[in-house]
Amino acid sequence: MPGFRACRRLSGLAVLSFAATACTTTQDLPDPLQAGWQGEPVCERLHEDKSQRVLRCTFPPTVGHERHFHAPHFGYAIAGGRVRITDANGVRDVEFATGSHSVSEGTEWHEIVNIGDTTIVYLIVEPK
Repeated sequence: MPGFRACRRLSGLAVLSFAATACTTTQDLPDPLQAGWQGEPVCERLHEDKSQRVLRCTFPPTVGHERHFHAPHFGYAIAGGRVRITDANGVRDVEFATGSHSVSEGTEWHEIVNIGDTTIVYLIVEPK
């Protein structure tokens, strides 16, 4: 989605100090449907039309979702569990309760891995 940018500050020393910004746009990252885990897909398209796209993503224990971006979306945990999320804010462990939901204005990037012992199933609804 144009406009989202994930940037990090790089610095180095030569004869003079310098700092440069290296930016990666979301165009460089896969969306949730394109992203998988160790070469295997984790999300499937349940529905898509001119107004929305609906994905179901399934994460058995130890399976994750490689680094990807999200357009604005609604998310719903069909089957919850415990994940480790890595994003620009660091690494944190989060418990998704079955039936929990969220609304997101979009995510520049993140990656997750199921660190629990149950299979997580998550629904993503993206307006177009």
